[in-house]
Amino acid sequence: MGYIRQEQWEQHYADGLGFRPLGAVERELLAAHVPAPEGGGRALDVGCGTGELAVHLASAGYTVDAVDFADSALARAREEHGDVQGVHWLSLDIERDDPAPLHEDGYDLVVMRLMYPFLHDRGRVLHSLGERLRKGGALVVITPLVEHTPEDRRAIALNEDEIALVTSGWETAQQLDVDGLAVLVLRGPCHADARAVEKSPTTGHALTGALAIVTDAAGRVLLGRSRRGMLELPGGKNTGPEGFAATAVRELAEETGLVAGPGDAHVLTMLLDDSHGVPRLTAVVRITNWSGELAVKEPALFDRWEWLDLHSLACAGDIFVPAAAALDAVWPGVIPTPPAVTAYPLAVDQPSVPGEPAQAVRLREAMTQTVIDGGWATDERVQDALRTVPRHRFAPEADLATAYDGGDRAVTTRRDETGRAISSVSAAWLQADMIRSLDPAPGAIVFEAGSGGYNAELLAHVTGPHGRVVTVDIDPWVVRRTRRFTTEAGSGRVTAVEADAAVGAPAHLVPRGGFDASVITYNCWDIAPAWREQLAEGGRLVLPLEIGGYTRAITFERRGQVLHARGFTYCGFVRDQGQQARSVPSVDLLQGELTLRFEHGTALPTQGVEDALRGPRHEAATGVTMGANSYFGSLQLYVATTLTGFCRLAAHRDPADGVTEIAKGQDVPAILGEASLAYLTYVQTRDGDRPEDKEWAWIVHAFGDQGPRLAEQLVATAQAWDSTVRADDNSKHTEPVLTAYPAGTPDGLLPVGHVLDKKRCRLVFQWPSHTEALPPTTRDEQVMQNGD
Repeated sequence: MGYIRQEQWEQHYADGLGFRPLGAVERELLAAHVPAPEGGGRALDVGCGTGELAVHLASAGYTVDAVDFADSALARAREEHGDVQGVHWLSLDIERDDPAPLHEDGYDLVVMRLMYPFLHDRGRVLHSLGERLRKGGALVVITPLVEHTPEDRRAIALNEDEIALVTSGWETAQQLDVDGLAVLVLRGPCHADARAVEKSPTTGHALTGALAIVTDAAGRVLLGRSRRGMLELPGGKNTGPEGFAATAVRELAEETGLVAGPGDAHVLTMLLDDSHGVPRLTAVVRITNWSGELAVKEPALFDRWEWLDLHSLACAGDIFVPAAAALDAVWPGVIPTPPAVTAYPLAVDQPSVPGEPAQAVRLREAMTQTVIDGGWATDERVQDALRTVPRHRFAPEADLATAYDGGDRAVTTRRDETGRAISSVSAAWLQADMIRSLDPAPGAIVFEAGSGGYNAELLAHVTGPHGRVVTVDIDPWVVRRTRRFTTEAGSGRVTAVEADAAVGAPAHLVPRGGFDASVITYNCWDIAPAWREQLAEGGRLVLPLEIGGYTRAITFERRGQVLHARGFTYCGFVRDQGQQARSVPSVDLLQGELTLRFEHGTALPTQGVEDALRGPRHEAATGVTMGANSYFGSLQLYVATTLTGFCRLAAHRDPADGVTEIAKGQDVPAILGEASLAYLTYVQTRDGDRPEDKEWAWIVHAFGDQGPRLAEQLVATAQAWDSTVRADDNSKHTEPVLTAYPAGTPDGLLPVGHVLDKKRCRLVFQWPSHTEALPPTTRDEQVMQNGD
């Protein structure tokens, strides 16, 4: 009974055969070590067969999902146990099928009885099941042991080395013996941090070889569990004058039985390091197509070959150093701490490589529908791009559920030494909204500042087969990653460039007349002149612009030398790292209890403010209230752009210990006067069980001699916003008329409004309360808009 194919198991159960019955001692051990939680628990029986164990777990207080891929087994289970309550019989191949039928909230107990040795990708399945455990849950593996199994049936048993692999990486692993069976009770996260390790010293003056990177129809990578106790890629040393691609193809066949043609082997990178002082040169060879059936051809070297999910490599344990470096070369980021090697990437025309699990297709459709339902993807081309471009392949270090989160989650892909996110795949709704706002025409050539690959491929899909995207990033790691991922899973219409995106695209990539559209995918405090100069007349520029520290994705349209805002979206991105990167001037007050942040870029005088904060506090009501679901982002923007002396006041202590009543970790809009300060905050005025029963009121607190006057300004500003900008429908708040002029534009050429000067541009905000009596557009402004 060493067969593993599904049709063999179908016949096995159809013939009335079964497994070793569940013994009394097994029942006792399960009751003692994994009892159902008080009030009942949920269990998963993997490889349930005819259901004896599942029925026992149900009688012990569990609600059970009983899974098997043999329909004949499930038919017998339903017939024999049709009257049992609390068991759900599920037809599912735990190795290959979409796990959607499994309970989304996880399990208190997962049991694999007499089936683990029949798994092919044992490590991957064990890891994925471990991720489904609830806190305090356990995974139990019940398996025969080699020493108690006849020689002709040892394929269904585990030896000590395999037991060690099963138990490694768990917080606790307990082995119990039951009549020749091992009962392994595993708890805690199944996580052994990836670690690049070496083999024993070798001889010779230098080593050369090739490693093959192969993926299956689900996009999983092939790795072997070697006799050395580590994961390795197929590969080995060159033979004579044999080329690196030929070496990889030969070694793949000799070690795994898989066959690839010479045209399917692409040498991507040469890795240079040393092994115990001996120089080592390794070619990374990407195999894009193969045939054959996977097998262990060299049992003296390998115990088995497995297809592993890319996101699981971070906790795969020991990986041979060249293999870890090769995996990092193909998918930068999947090995959290790759070994130190010198890499020489090669210019190679590698085709894209298909492959994804059914679960990814389902989750991508669900993500798309969430974005559509939220009103962020009204354009059918954007909807089709979301459904088509495989988002998870541009964030391979994330599991599928994280990659396809349809909410407000970005996937962080790179952090600096302080842990701050510096590169990410943005939330899908925001990417969709920005592309919708950009509205590139079919065949458009689009500039993107800030790379990653996924957003660029969405743009490439929207612009169609005749479109093109030029994406620029200052981080060489991000550019390398973007190039690899767009090669692996892209359209071939994305060009990634390493440069400071603030200077625009290299001249030879800028189309005549400028880019049809441009999008910036990181927070910008300023608008780089190159973004306007390289944009075609009438073209759109979408960028997340910081205004008083509040970020809005603003859609601009170019008219001559002036950019006209056409829409605003509340958002947040990673910060700029290039020549436009900046630090915000700030002043700490009251020994670090408070911080004043001058987001407009110039610190204002704070003499006497600390003394004022130690004095009496003036309070003024605005009369402006808001409900539980009210949006007040436009109020923040209104204050930041209309009041002189604007800053932001942040609190670092709990309100009960401070003088401001601002929540710890929060900040509020404020204005400074001479030795005086006022800020706008809110208090709850009505509570209730339902959201609609709750209410808050905006109030102003002020300190110092000028505090009452400053408070009056803030009160008047809040009331003006309430009467002229705010709407009952949060999506209908009035947006300002915003225009962006080049730095140095004379005041006389600016329209009437509130001017916010940046280093490279001048922003003019015209809010409703300030534009009712505006004069007509001057001739000078008309001339400037026409670019004359």
